[in-house]
Amino acid sequence: MQKILIANRGEIARRVIRAARGLGIRTAVVYSDADADALFVREADESVRLEGTAAADTYLMANLIIEAAQQVGADAVHPGYGFLSENADFAEACVAAGMTFIGPPPAAIRSMGDKVTSKEIMAASGVPTLQGVTVTDGEGQDLRAALADIGLPAIVKASAGGGGRGMRVVNTADELLGAVESAQREAKAAFGDGTVFIERYIAPSRHIEVQIVADDHGQVAALFERECSIQRRHQKVVEEAPSPVVDEAWRARLMDAAVKAARAVDYRGAGTVEFIAGNDGTFAFLEMNTRLQVEHPVTECITGLDLVALQIAVARGEALPAEALNPTIDGHAIEVRLCAEDPAAGYLPVSGTFEVFEFGGEGIRVDTGVESGSVVSPYYDSMVAKVIAHGPTRRIAADRLADALARARLHGLTTNRDLLVRILRSPEFLAGDTTTDFLQRVDGLTDPLTSELTHRHHAVAAALAVASARAAGRDVQTGLPIGWRNNRATLESVELKGEGDPIKVAYHLQNPTAPIVEVNDEPVSIELHAAGAGQVDLTIGGVRRCYRVQLLGVAGSDGVLVDSVNGSSAFALVDPLPAPGANGPAGGLIAPMPGAIVRVLVAEGDAVAAGTPLLVMEAMKMEHTITSPADGVVRSINVAQGTQVERGAVLVEMAEEAS
Repeated sequence: MQKILIANRGEIARRVIRAARGLGIRTAVVYSDADADALFVREADESVRLEGTAAADTYLMANLIIEAAQQVGADAVHPGYGFLSENADFAEACVAAGMTFIGPPPAAIRSMGDKVTSKEIMAASGVPTLQGVTVTDGEGQDLRAALADIGLPAIVKASAGGGGRGMRVVNTADELLGAVESAQREAKAAFGDGTVFIERYIAPSRHIEVQIVADDHGQVAALFERECSIQRRHQKVVEEAPSPVVDEAWRARLMDAAVKAARAVDYRGAGTVEFIAGNDGTFAFLEMNTRLQVEHPVTECITGLDLVALQIAVARGEALPAEALNPTIDGHAIEVRLCAEDPAAGYLPVSGTFEVFEFGGEGIRVDTGVESGSVVSPYYDSMVAKVIAHGPTRRIAADRLADALARARLHGLTTNRDLLVRILRSPEFLAGDTTTDFLQRVDGLTDPLTSELTHRHHAVAAALAVASARAAGRDVQTGLPIGWRNNRATLESVELKGEGDPIKVAYHLQNPTAPIVEVNDEPVSIELHAAGAGQVDLTIGGVRRCYRVQLLGVAGSDGVLVDSVNGSSAFALVDPLPAPGANGPAGGLIAPMPGAIVRVLVAEGDAVAAGTPLLVMEAMKMEHTITSPADGVVRSINVAQGTQVERGAVLVEMAEEAS
């Protein structure tokens, strides 16, 4: 194996590049137009453009990827995860084209990719399963009767794919048809297959999975369990290994079931057997992911194994090494998925540019596809990084990870960073109380980390940095102190808009070490030690701190970014003489993100109540319903099904309901 074509993007493409380089193997990647400037494209030895932006036109086009692999002379293809990684036809096409598919045999992918078939195979192999029914296209299928047999609550799942897409929880019989139709649409868009099935939804529960690796020599290694119970919209948020509740006896039964599952389908390569479990040690088969998992780093951390290197070794026909067949657990590892989304707004995905993206910390690993200046597009998954901490104990790993996240400099896009820190520091998490309903039952997780007082302190640092930059840029009276004026009764001031209400900072810096400062007209006692465009060192309230400050544009004209040990703030300088602005039409509902309109649910002239669904958008491979903010009448609809919209586009205009 001399060259691998990586049929994926982002952090997983970079991960495969890193492993391949360690083995002396060259790499090539494919990339969409949206990813032309991405890190993984620059790091690969070669790359081939796939014209277009949507996944359906690029990363899901098997024929184009095969052609690209042949064009660069690759003798193997690594699919990563997602996209075509669990597509048996793609695996077969790679083999037919004379290339090694770094993954399991197509037959195993096909049997496990269909969740209905996989459950039948597992049941026959002695692995516990849940009752379910497949939704067919034939008319006359009595889904309500099937639901009555299964029981409530139930869950609709996509038969193909994974990652939480094409899944809907059903709490009442009246919700069933809408949930099925929505899940079918999302599954079709994400995986090209709209087949769904219904099974009993067990809640609260735990999501526990076992990492396995199998070779061509009859050996199957079970590399312990991972717990992935903390989820939103059925997508994992926090993953850890080992599970905080699994004891040795339970672990042995889980690993035995996982090995049975692998042998039942003559598995090869790396894969994961997922189970739904209770706190009492009971568990049932959910699915088998016939690929590398997003959360594989936590297993690597506690075992010391390189799972991508093992994938490549197995694909080359090598036997599993002794360290894989006789693994041991070293400490504890926790991974979080950092996503470009707003948890306080219902986990709404966001897109745009990271002005700053910086991490550090003891025992911290960051797998990411972005850097400062990277653009996050609306076309793919919202995850921008996996941040992993490894420590001798679970508590140390959790504390290290929370601290690294809190200290990270993340500016330009809203992320779920604050949510992740609050999860890791919550008493429930630290006690191991991490069932699948965690995000619903634990209060305060979406509260911001940065307090109002900290924002005020950051505003002072921002104002002083702006003043320093303005002074450095002057070309007259350069010998005078910053902000010198012969009328001391008048203070210079800037108004900063960040989180919450604008903050006005007025200052007089003629005495550089003890300046006069007012915040919103209230005096603030400070001692200024140093001020520059990159850092402000000052004492406020008797505590000295260094504030990292980044000015965007000339002297912060495009914004000011501030980070300290207590949090982060981003400010815009408020124009004292704003132009008459276009705040959008009165009553206009704007697009909260770029995306495509999937369905329009109302017509012009319709009277709607607050909360009524108006239309459905698809962004970052998820559906999002736009609802009416108040009672009123639909005055105009500016989009149609299939319309691509940018963030801020006016979708629907409302009028107050006629009296």
